[in-house]
Amino acid sequence: MIEKRFKNLDEQVEILKHKGMIISDERYAKEVLLRENYFFLNGYRHLFIKSHEDRSFKEGVTFEELYSLFLFDRSFRNILFKYLLVIENNLKSIFSYQLSKKYGYRERDYLKEKNFTNLPEKQAQLNDLLKKMKRQIRVNGSQHTATLHYTSHYGYIPLWILVKVLSFGIVSELFSVLKREDQKDIAKLYGIEPDTFSIYLPILANYRNLCAHEDILYENKTQKAIDDTVFHQLLKIPKIEDEYMYGKNDLFALIIIMKQLLSFEEFKNMSLELDNVIETLNYNLHTIHIRDVLEKMGFPLNWKNLANIERSITNESE
Repeated sequence: MIEKRFKNLDEQVEILKHKGMIISDERYAKEVLLRENYFFLNGYRHLFIKSHEDRSFKEGVTFEELYSLFLFDRSFRNILFKYLLVIENNLKSIFSYQLSKKYGYRERDYLKEKNFTNLPEKQAQLNDLLKKMKRQIRVNGSQHTATLHYTSHYGYIPLWILVKVLSFGIVSELFSVLKREDQKDIAKLYGIEPDTFSIYLPILANYRNLCAHEDILYENKTQKAIDDTVFHQLLKIPKIEDEYMYGKNDLFALIIIMKQLLSFEEFKNMSLELDNVIETLNYNLHTIHIRDVLEKMGFPLNWKNLANIERSITNESE
């Protein structure tokens, strides 16, 4: 096995220069590499190299240009994270309201197995999920301020408090083991079919975690493609062999999901923020075009039109 040897900042700069990158201010480059990590920054090189065979940089690529894509991804990620947290909070509120209204507010009531699906193939998953939720009650009962208040004063933790300490992943999984009628009631509030909602939730949870851990965002692909939506149609997204080219298993697919879960104003504000960081990146690019970045993200050139589509229009189109 070949061992990777530690490279100091001088060596890191020399590697980049050897691959053809223009570094006019080595002191600045070393400061950035020290703060941001060579490995993470180098993860953004793919659009700037000549080919998969020739992994040297295209002529004219500067350190500042590579770093601008890194900073763009960070800004884009932070904006999406902010609005994903809005969606997460909304979902938790709706879940807890709907289930508490129907099954009660004490954990001994709302965590009964009979409140969930009775499908045989779901029972192992259900049992595991209930154990996770009960473990969260034990762990957070004395550690989290809200749960401590309820256990101390009332002796139980209502679901609308418990959801604050549940991960988005657990909430996503919770939907998959609900009774069909409960899935329909929750999904109906968003005007989305339950099966489609089941696809959306794990995608949202995965992107939420990706954003929280500062992973590369712009070229990320979802594990499962989303279904065609009226938004694909209204944006006139081109097709290849009857499949939409954008918005299926790419970052734009997440944007389409968020369009359906955020309010019109929330999505409008998010789009304006995203457009601002895209324009900033466009200003800083020299050897590649902003279209190259948007292509990686799965964004059609008219992506901004999505913010102007009213929900009432999509309902009429459907």
